[in-house]
Amino acid sequence: MSAVSPPAPAPTLRALLARRELELHLATAADDAALDAGVRWVHSSDLADPTPFLSEDVVLLTTGTQFVDGFLDGGADGESSDAEDYVTRLRARGVRGLGFGTEVVRDGIPEPLRAACERAGIPLFEVPYRTPFIAVARAAAEAIAAQAYARRSWALDAQRALALAALRPDGFDATLAELARQLGAWVGLYDASGALSHAHGAADVGADSRLREAVDAEAAALLRRGGGTGAAMRLHGTAVTLQTLGSGGRRGVLATAGVDLDQEARAVVTAVVGTTGLALEQRRMTAGAWSRLRAALVDLLVGGRPELVRDVAVDAWGGHPSAPYVVALADSAAPTGARELLDQLATNGRLFYGRDDDGVLLVAAASDRPLLDDVAERLTWRLGVADAATDADLATARERARLARDRGRPGAATDIADAPGDLLGDLATPAARARAGAELERLRSHDARHGTALTATLTTWLEHDGAHEATARALGLHRHTIRARIALAQRLLGRDLSSFPDRAAVWAALRLSG
Repeated sequence: MSAVSPPAPAPTLRALLARRELELHLATAADDAALDAGVRWVHSSDLADPTPFLSEDVVLLTTGTQFVDGFLDGGADGESSDAEDYVTRLRARGVRGLGFGTEVVRDGIPEPLRAACERAGIPLFEVPYRTPFIAVARAAAEAIAAQAYARRSWALDAQRALALAALRPDGFDATLAELARQLGAWVGLYDASGALSHAHGAADVGADSRLREAVDAEAAALLRRGGGTGAAMRLHGTAVTLQTLGSGGRRGVLATAGVDLDQEARAVVTAVVGTTGLALEQRRMTAGAWSRLRAALVDLLVGGRPELVRDVAVDAWGGHPSAPYVVALADSAAPTGARELLDQLATNGRLFYGRDDDGVLLVAAASDRPLLDDVAERLTWRLGVADAATDADLATARERARLARDRGRPGAATDIADAPGDLLGDLATPAARARAGAELERLRSHDARHGTALTATLTTWLEHDGAHEATARALGLHRHTIRARIALAQRLLGRDLSSFPDRAAVWAALRLSG
């Protein structure tokens, strides 16, 4: 669907001049900005200085009866300067245009007045005798009333569309997307941490890195202040509004950029601020219950009940990833904003996540591996990842992901194959270290009692693939000494060091025991 842009904020002088029944004629050159500027009202006055009684953005009508004889005729020195002063006062007051009623006092528009308006950039137009001023004012009033009715109708239609969007399964995101469409603007939602969690509309605004950085900074400042505050400003020439959300104004910030909001548009945004803030508060209040449900589903998932997990995920969040999977395990301490980001990704079933007894488990489709890289980078989170071809592989993939996480680095999703360390290091559990110490106990006790170096000699010998000559050179000993020490170590350990399995077992024990 195409973007729904709000109607123009007010009638314009160009639209008034286009009313054929009024027969108005532009008497000066005027640029588009002057003709297309909004007009609040049409007022008539023959005062020499009507500005104290005028508001900004009005069109003034006059017959010229306030001018003394010769004032606008331009016959004597200084007469044209009076016209300049009159027009200068109108411009300073913000008058949008001047209409001169001809054939009432004067047959035409005086040249000094026309020249002064031309220099000041105020459009001057002729109102012929047959067109009463009241007809011009009534035409403007009708246009203003029609505009007001159109704006109110737009606001009602927009709120109806937003209410329907809120009923969708992805109602939170759909509401923000619909707001961006209705306003024809960029709409962004910042979470409690100040991170941009949702963005829709006006791609040119969203792609402007300088503008985005400025909006990010203003949103963060509002969150620090809290207290239900808002702000409207221009950043890099773009209209921006921001409003805090939720209790105390600390649940997030809703931002719009790229369009000036009138009263009706602000009312629509305020309605979204209210519903979004309420939704964030409800999420906070129910977060504990959802977290416990997700934890229970993780237990079922690794316990061999993936069908049940899938059914619950589809009903609760609208979907569940399909096999083959990529499984990730993150640190137990979730960074600020983690839940908001994961909830957003889980809404359409792209990601399943939940806390288990060793961290936060994440499951995505294998084709969606870049998603986990993005999560790790955005949250500066340490993730270990592993592939799981089928549901039956999820439990073992979780263990591989745990090892990869423990050896990974913050801000990255690390596969166990790419993680620092080696297999023996991963196997160095307390039980394995105790078993390795028991395996070497007799050898180390002999070294301690007799001052020998059997353990060091055996280690060097295994490092040199059991070669006596190479070991002797490495230790600076005779090869017969090496042979005698290895034979003694073999008897103490009760191992046949000429066989590969026994050599491997002793080598593993030496590595695990340090």
